[in-house]
Amino acid sequence: MKRVLLSLALSAVCLSAAAAEKPNIIFMFADDISAREIPCYNASVWSTDQGDNTSEMKYRARTPALDQLAEGGCWIKTAWACTTCMPSRAMLMTGRYGYRTKWWENRDFGTVDTPHGKRTWYLFESSPYTIGKVARMGGYASVWAGKTQMQCYGEDFQDFEFDEGCLLTGSEAGPGEPENSFKTRVEKKEGKTILRNLDSGKPAPGYPLARRSNAWKPHVSIMNKKGLKHGYEWWPNTPEAKAAYGLNTYGPDIETDYCLDFMERKHKEGKSFFVYHATHLGHGAFDWFFPDSGNKWPGTPIIKWDGKNYHRTAPNITGANGVYDTHGTVTEPGLHSHINYIDYMVWRYMEKVKELGIDDNTIFIFAADNGSHKYGKTKVIQQRGVHVPLIIYMPEGMMTKSGEQDILVSLADMVPTFADLMQAELPADYELDGHSLWPYLTTEKNDHHPWIYSYRHEKQLIRTARVLRDGYGKWWNVETLPEDHTSFPEITDWEMVSSQHRNDRDFLKKQMKQFDLYEAEHDAPE
Repeated sequence: MKRVLLSLALSAVCLSAAAAEKPNIIFMFADDISAREIPCYNASVWSTDQGDNTSEMKYRARTPALDQLAEGGCWIKTAWACTTCMPSRAMLMTGRYGYRTKWWENRDFGTVDTPHGKRTWYLFESSPYTIGKVARMGGYASVWAGKTQMQCYGEDFQDFEFDEGCLLTGSEAGPGEPENSFKTRVEKKEGKTILRNLDSGKPAPGYPLARRSNAWKPHVSIMNKKGLKHGYEWWPNTPEAKAAYGLNTYGPDIETDYCLDFMERKHKEGKSFFVYHATHLGHGAFDWFFPDSGNKWPGTPIIKWDGKNYHRTAPNITGANGVYDTHGTVTEPGLHSHINYIDYMVWRYMEKVKELGIDDNTIFIFAADNGSHKYGKTKVIQQRGVHVPLIIYMPEGMMTKSGEQDILVSLADMVPTFADLMQAELPADYELDGHSLWPYLTTEKNDHHPWIYSYRHEKQLIRTARVLRDGYGKWWNVETLPEDHTSFPEITDWEMVSSQHRNDRDFLKKQMKQFDLYEAEHDAPE
């Protein structure tokens, strides 16, 4: 009991200190990356460059920066998202499940009646306290970089209340879309879908949704920077940027550069900052430099770790119209190459906070939106589609937990967690499905959620520490995480498991009923 009281006192001291100088927060949110792909999760299987399963070490990512943060901070063994981007990001943005937001699946959204007809029920309408709103309430300067995946035909991203943004591949800036970035077009011919590479004019194999480049020679818009007409403009937006823009311009670098500049500007202004960097890395893309390859995850700039620092090889790419030479300055394709480059970006952030002298007051969180392509994404079997990495690093003395944390966490927990960190008080009657991690992280508390939940369309997934019911209605014994993250024993005979397992099953069946509203209440309330 004394230890608990002491920890609570320490937590109060941290909060008191933060009142004078609130902690800066960097949240990197990756795309389509299962927990098994991140080395600290100790899986024995990961993805090949085509998305198949392998135990071949060359496909295992190398993440020294994330490893250091996981060791110095903590990593959550079981964190759940949704199985695809848009409902997962809705969960993250709002702290709520789909039965409240009506974002059931990618482009399967609840509608609302307006004087102009039906349209999507925007997240900031169903759930006004988004992470951007929470940051503003806490007095934070905030930036949103990378992927949006919130576009629903008409809403304005500024309504999410971030101060600035560096957004890739969308059309946020409106008319006048530049022609200087790589693009593809999906065409229908004689009942067949053809992906046309507009750079070469030829049909080519590749990922059909990457219609604008978010990697090499990217398609970028800037949001809310002072002086912008309507709050947006296309990038490159300065003579220097225009002169440097070309084949060697890499989107993740543009996002990171923008965020690092934002951090420096806000630190000089004496403001605490919140960086939400939703990188596209991890997601499939078209390989512009090898357009006939069908690569799922195109290569990145080459980076090397010397045991302490990263060194990046400047890209040297030449050519035009679909014929290019990378001169050995681009990595091999593969999800592991994307994760390696994410680690380089993480290292850049941590070096920047050291340079600014704020490493003792900056929190770093890393997570992903759903499982890896082929293995997890869209899958509702077991927890393959929803099991994502979650690493939380706080400076020494700020939290009591370290290393692996065997608890159940949902992405819905991030809104209340950020509210606690930012000291932003939400209305007492505002309902959330997530719970703040702050009490767990800063005391001797040894549990968090007794159960977690997810969904895809009408399919529901739910679990405790012992039992999981997947989207097909199958039950699994999840007391132990297998090395391959997959080989859970299916429960077919309930007499062969403990009474605790049976009690958990009955409990979960009751919990699911409150969320089972896909058919009955698919759309916004009248």
